[in-house]
Amino acid sequence: MSTPNAQPKTTSAFLAQAAIAFGVSFIGTGVGICYLPLDIAQRGFLGMSVLFLVSSTFTLAKVVRDQQEAATISRRLDEARMEKLIAEHDPFKSVA
Repeated sequence: MSTPNAQPKTTSAFLAQAAIAFGVSFIGTGVGICYLPLDIAQRGFLGMSVLFLVSSTFTLAKVVRDQQEAATISRRLDEARMEKLIAEHDPFKSVA
């Protein structure tokens, strides 16, 4: 059963573009930190901040995805229950 609002699967080109963009930005940030006129402690702080930011971004993306999947599963269950009720309903059945 297909839902009308189902999102299409991501393409391999989109996945590659996202991975390349992530890699370029991560490496560019690392190179930028290395070439800043700072001492090692300041560079370390910026490096750890970037790593923490990347880690928390992945966590946030996973949480959002999990919430969307849970909502989709719940919606599908509700649709299946409604279809079952409609299929079992006989409008001409006597109430008595």
